[in-house]
Amino acid sequence: MSTRRMTVGQALVEFLAHQWTVDGDHRERTIPGVFGIFGHGNVAGLGEALLAAHRRDPGLMPYHQARNEQAMVHQSVGFARMRRRRATFASIASVGPGSANMLTGAALATSNRLPALLLPSDTFATRVADPVLQQLEHPHDTSLQVTDAFRPLSRYFDRVERPEQLFSIALAAMRVLTDPAETGAVTIALPEDVQAEALDVPDAFLADRDWHVRRPLPERGPLERAVARIREARAPFIVAGGGVLYSEAERDLLRLVEATGIPVGTTQAGGGALAWDHPANLGGVGATGTPAANRLAAEADLVIGIGTRYSDFTTASRTAFRNPDVAFVNVNVASFDAYKHGTQLPVIADAREALQALAAALDGYRVAPEYAERVDRERREWFARADAVLAPSGRPLATQAELIGAVNAASEPTDVVVQAAGSMPGDLHRLWRVRDPLGYHVEYAFSCMGYEIAGGLGVHRAAPDRDVIVLVGDGSYLMLHSELATAVAEDLKVIVVIVQNDGYASIGSLSESVGAERFGTRYRRYDAEHGDFERGERVPVDLAANARSYGVDVIEVATGPDAAAELGRAIATAKASDRSTVIHVEADPSSVTPSSEGWWDVPVAEVSDLASARDARREWEHAREQQRPLLG
Repeated sequence: MSTRRMTVGQALVEFLAHQWTVDGDHRERTIPGVFGIFGHGNVAGLGEALLAAHRRDPGLMPYHQARNEQAMVHQSVGFARMRRRRATFASIASVGPGSANMLTGAALATSNRLPALLLPSDTFATRVADPVLQQLEHPHDTSLQVTDAFRPLSRYFDRVERPEQLFSIALAAMRVLTDPAETGAVTIALPEDVQAEALDVPDAFLADRDWHVRRPLPERGPLERAVARIREARAPFIVAGGGVLYSEAERDLLRLVEATGIPVGTTQAGGGALAWDHPANLGGVGATGTPAANRLAAEADLVIGIGTRYSDFTTASRTAFRNPDVAFVNVNVASFDAYKHGTQLPVIADAREALQALAAALDGYRVAPEYAERVDRERREWFARADAVLAPSGRPLATQAELIGAVNAASEPTDVVVQAAGSMPGDLHRLWRVRDPLGYHVEYAFSCMGYEIAGGLGVHRAAPDRDVIVLVGDGSYLMLHSELATAVAEDLKVIVVIVQNDGYASIGSLSESVGAERFGTRYRRYDAEHGDFERGERVPVDLAANARSYGVDVIEVATGPDAAAELGRAIATAKASDRSTVIHVEADPSSVTPSSEGWWDVPVAEVSDLASARDARREWEHAREQQRPLLG
C-alpha cells in the first residue's frame, strides 16, 4: 500500500478536498472551502497546510478570511441551507477564545439540523508546556479544555489526540455531515502539536470518496396505516417543514395537495415549500403564523407533518391543534421527529419518497367540497387583511409591515430574503409572499441575533446568481456587522436593509406581554438619577455612517409618509448595482401586525409587586388552559 508522509493538518486538508456528496444524479464537493482566522494553535498546523495546498493547487481547498469566528459558522449554515444540506464549509479557529467564539455557531447549526464542519484548535496533547497561553485549568480535571464545550452542541465530536486517529475520526465526521437524519455541527478538535505531527497517509485516504445521501423509502406497514387514516379524515391539515425543501420534495408536495385538496401550513424552515398564491397554501402555522392556517389547524382531525420537528412556535406551545380527536401522521427521515406528539402513525422516510408513495396510494381521495370552501374562504379573508397592512400607510413613521411590503414588491421571485431574530421573523412568517422554494431563509431554530449578514453571505456564496436581501434590526446589526468587510474584500453582493427602531423591539413587545413593561429594551442614554435606561435621550449612533465606513454603498431612506415607496426605489437601485448596498430606514417600534391567533408560552411571575405582571399572569393562566402536554 503506497503512502505519503504528511502532517495531520496537511492530510486533513487534502482529505476534505476529495469528499463528494452524491444525491441521485447530482454530485458536488461536500466541503468546497474553508473559513479561518489564524492564531496560536492553528497557524503552524492547518494554516501551513492550507498555504501549501494553495501553492500546489489554488482550487484544491480555497481559503476565505473572516472577521469573527461565530460568523464563519453562520456563513457555513447559510450556504448549507441554500445547497439543501449537500455541502457546507469548514471553519478553523485558534486555541482558546478563537475556538470559543464558534460555540454559538455550533449550537445554531445543530438546532437547525444543518451541516457545518468545525475544526477548533486545542492545547498541547503532550501537555509538555502546560499551561500554555489561553489554556483553561481545572484542578479537578486537567483534561478539560474549551473544545469540550462543543460536546453538547455537536452532532459529532471527537479529538485527534494521536495522528493515527485522524483516519477513523475524519471518516466518521463525514458520515454525520452527509446524513440527513443526524447532521448538524460536526466538531473535530485538533491539538496544536498534533496538527503539525507527521504520519504515513495511505493514498486511499486521500482519494475521491462519494457520500450518497440516504433517501429511505417508507415501509409498507406504516405507509398503509397512514393512508388508511388520511382516507378517514374529514379535516386533514399538512404542516410542511424544512425537510420538504432539503429533500427537494416541493414538486411532490404540490402534486399531492392538488390531487387531494388538503390545505398546507408552513413552518419557518418550510417557507417556500408551496408558493404563497397556491389555493392550498394558508401561510405560516403556529405562534407566528396566519389566522387562516391556525384556524384550520385548530379544527384538524388529522395533522400530516412532513419534515417538521414541531417546535413550540409551530405547535403554538401545544395549543395549535385543539381537536380532541386529533391524530398525527409524521413523515420524517429522523425517527426522533417522526414519533413526536405520541403518534402511533410515524412514517420514517425521506420526504420526497414518502410524498410520492402517499400520492400514489391516495389516488381518488379528495377532501369534501365544504371543507375546500372553508379553506378558500379563510385564505381569501386573510390575504385581504394582509394586503391592507402591507400597503403604504402614509404615517409619519412607517410600520414594519409596510416596509416588508415594499421590499417584497420590489424583489424578484428568485431573490432570497434572510432574517433570524427580533420581531421580523414573525411578521415575515405571516406576511412575506414566497414565490420560489429557496426564496425564504429565516433562521428560527436558534433565532440568533447577528446571523443575518453572515448568513446572507453564505446564501450568496451558494447562489451567486440570486440577489440576497438581508433584513436586520438595529439590535441585531450591532451584534455582528463586521462581515460587511468580508463582503467588500471578496466582492460578495448582498443588500442589507437596516430597520432601525432604537432598541430590542421584539423583546420589548414580549416584555410588555409578560408585565415587565419593556424594561431594558430601549436604546437610551443611561439616566444616572434613576439608575436605568428608560428615560434618557436616544443613543446618537449613526448606523448608516458605520456601514459606509466598510466601503459599501449606503442609501438612507428619509423618515416620513413616503418612506415605504422610497424604500422600494432603494431596493431597485441596489438590485441594479453589482456592489453590496446597505439601506437604512426607520420604523415605528410600537406598530403591530394582525394577530396570528396563536400563542407562545413564556411563563409569567407567579407573584409580583407590579400590577402589569399580575395582569399578565392572569392572561397566561387563561391561555394555558388550551395547552395539551400530550397529543396523539
